[in-house]
Amino acid sequence: MTTITQSIGKFNLKELEVKVKKMYRDVALKPDGSYHFEMGRALAERLGYPAGMLDQLPEDAIRSFAGVGYHFQLAGIAPGEHVVDLGSGSGMDAFLAATLVGKTGKVSGIDMTSEQLAKSERLKKQYGYRQVHFHLANIEDLPLEAESADVVISNGVINLSPRKTKVFLEASRVLKPGGRFVISDIISAMPLSREIKANSDLWAACVGGAMQEGRYVNRIENAGLDVLEIKTNPYEFLSGGAIGATRDYGIRSISLLAIKK
Repeated sequence: MTTITQSIGKFNLKELEVKVKKMYRDVALKPDGSYHFEMGRALAERLGYPAGMLDQLPEDAIRSFAGVGYHFQLAGIAPGEHVVDLGSGSGMDAFLAATLVGKTGKVSGIDMTSEQLAKSERLKKQYGYRQVHFHLANIEDLPLEAESADVVISNGVINLSPRKTKVFLEASRVLKPGGRFVISDIISAMPLSREIKANSDLWAACVGGAMQEGRYVNRIENAGLDVLEIKTNPYEFLSGGAIGATRDYGIRSISLLAIKK
C-alpha cells in the first residue's frame, strides 16, 4: 500500500494512512475478521483465478488475499521475466508470478505494511520462493532501477494513493520499453462527492480514492504507457456505505493492460 501524506478538501489523509495500515495489518494477522470487502479463496476463484493455480500457492497467503480482479491472463508472464507487484500484501500474486517466471525469473513485491511483509517473507522462506524479493517501500517511490522490469502488476492498491500520477510514472520508469503494466483497480463512472472523498473508512475500503475511468486512463497514458485493453471484473463490496457509493457513482473494478512506449 502507498504512504498517504496529502489532504483532500478538509480531510487530512494522514488519518487515512493510519487507517489503511491498521486495516491491512488486520488483513495479514486476522484474515477471518469482518471487513468492507471479501477476502480469501472464494473471492479469488470468483474473480477468475484457476483453482489448480491456487492449489500451488501458500494457503496463508490466499486467506489474506483482498484483490479486486484477475489480470494474469492479460499479463502473459513468461519464464525468466522480472515482475514487480505494487502493494504485494501477504504475497499471493507475487507467489503466483513466481510460478510463472520460474527459477530464472525474479519477482519484486512492494508494500508499506510491515505486518504484511513479515507474513509474505515468512511464507517465502517456508515455501522456497528464492526468486521473490519483498521491499518495505511506497509505490510512488520504487526502490528499483530504471528499465529493470518486464511486467508491473497491482491488485486493488493504486486507488488508495492520492498521488496516482506518481505511481504511473514510477511504473513506467521501472518498465523496459515494451514492458507491460497490468493491474486491477477500482474506478468510478462519475466524480465522487467531497463527503465520500473525506470519508476515511470509504478510502480504506477502496471506494473513496476511486478516480473516474477517463482520467485514470489519461494519467496512465501521460506516463508513457499505451492502454490496450480494459475489462470489468465481477467484484462486489460488502459494507452498506461502500455498496451505496458503488450504486450512486458507478464504482466498479476493472483490469487493464498497457504497454510502455
